[in-house]
Amino acid sequence: MIEEQGLVLEVADGVAWVETRRQSVCGQCAVNKGCGTSVLAQVLGNRRSRVRAIDPVGVRPGQSVRIGIEEGAFLRGSLALYLLPLLCLFLGGLLGEVLAARLGILQEWPALLGALAGGGLGFYWLRRFSCRIRDDRRYQPVILGVVGTGIDTVSAVSRSGSHPTPG
Repeated sequence: MIEEQGLVLEVADGVAWVETRRQSVCGQCAVNKGCGTSVLAQVLGNRRSRVRAIDPVGVRPGQSVRIGIEEGAFLRGSLALYLLPLLCLFLGGLLGEVLAARLGILQEWPALLGALAGGGLGFYWLRRFSCRIRDDRRYQPVILGVVGTGIDTVSAVSRSGSHPTPG
């Protein structure tokens, strides 16, 4: 499970809006001035993100909490978001080039049109995928516990293999 700490802003109907701050480990290693992560951390800064998380604990605004998401769901979502549209773009361009070669067209516009069509199909699939998983509990962050108290649902999550139901 990938975990992050945040502050509860709002609570409603079994979900909580949690504000998290992007953290970087830069400054902890000896190469902190010369690596790409350090440069990105300086450019992006400590931006805050607002995350909707399932609340099986019953938190209140102002509490500091730990939220988490399953690694498998995070990996599948990341691959769908980053890899699939790019792969469709390349395959569409390749298909356009192959078709142009078979038809004897010596220009680049068929490859360009194929790439645009492939990229468009990739983004269309991504849109449908995101609509399909919007309410899937496996892809939603869940509040694991309140920081500094005995309230903790990690054991319930790890025993059942799924997120506890809110309420």
